[in-house]
Amino acid sequence: MATTHSKEIYFGGPDFRPGRLRDILAEYIEAVPPGGSIDWVTYYFRDRRLAHDLLKAHRRGVRVTVTLEGCPRTRTANNAVIEMLSGPDGIGSGFRSFCLPGVPTRSGRRWKPHLHEKLYCFSHPTPVALIGSFNPSGDTPEVRPAVIDEIGDQDRGHNLLISLREPKIVDGLVAHARTLNRSRPHWLHRFSPWLNRSLKGGDTEIHFWPRVRKHPVMYFLRQVGRGAHIRIAASHLKGKTTVNAIIALARCSASLEILAESTRRRVPLAVERRFSKAGIPFARVEHPEGLPMHNKFVIVEKSAERWVVFGSFNWTSRSYWLNYEIGAISTDDILFEKIDDRWKTLKAMAYGD
Repeated sequence: MATTHSKEIYFGGPDFRPGRLRDILAEYIEAVPPGGSIDWVTYYFRDRRLAHDLLKAHRRGVRVTVTLEGCPRTRTANNAVIEMLSGPDGIGSGFRSFCLPGVPTRSGRRWKPHLHEKLYCFSHPTPVALIGSFNPSGDTPEVRPAVIDEIGDQDRGHNLLISLREPKIVDGLVAHARTLNRSRPHWLHRFSPWLNRSLKGGDTEIHFWPRVRKHPVMYFLRQVGRGAHIRIAASHLKGKTTVNAIIALARCSASLEILAESTRRRVPLAVERRFSKAGIPFARVEHPEGLPMHNKFVIVEKSAERWVVFGSFNWTSRSYWLNYEIGAISTDDILFEKIDDRWKTLKAMAYGD
């Protein structure tokens, strides 16, 4: 896993071997020796082979923490791995499953937040933290195919993970993962200093939410201002707040384009029609087998400046206001070039532009 660059980007998709990203995580687990540490936070985790690898690491003397959404949208999806990691032969106090309490509203309803981050930290061979869009949500053998029908085959669909190696960022992300692992879930977390801070290292900033401060990605895009060319790859795109915000961005930027998931549940036709009416170029990335386009990134250019934005966040009201998410903003030129190339590949697979 050694690299001469401070970041490495790993793509998954139908043009790569199936299971590439989960195999990369398995390699990182195997490389951590006794006395090292592994800290994970994720939303879906159904991959029993990876869970077994984490158990092996724990038994050889690696400090392992796993913090997992206990009540995802597909309610029982994580149950097998929860049983493995929390049971008598599990990782002990290193395992934490969150079922976050709903947030009260004026109408009397409760909005249900999720632990939606995807964060994978490893102490060896050199300290590294991976963030992005990939959940280890597949299983082999697959005993519950209906779950994959619901959430999509992430081992073959479009995804990405980006490794970060700047010491300040890695240390901060490890501390974040361990704070989540120790904390008691509560909707008042948005007022916590550790969610309202940012991590800065080299050419990259990391932001967390929920928070009381402004949405970090939207605030950045607004600050870029007029004359920017913005390209959004979105797996989930719905909700009045986010759609209105993107349309407002389009009005003050030089140009804005969207590549979206093909599933109407994740990106409704009504949203597509609104973007079309606003004159925003919009296309869906579709695969004959229904493999998901689960990428979540933004490419921004303005004059000679270039940025990439990536992480776990969706363009939805739940993600915008409630979920636990991670987002990164980077000016790394190599990262920009690689994600720009990936955009072009995705666009060649899209329809409706």
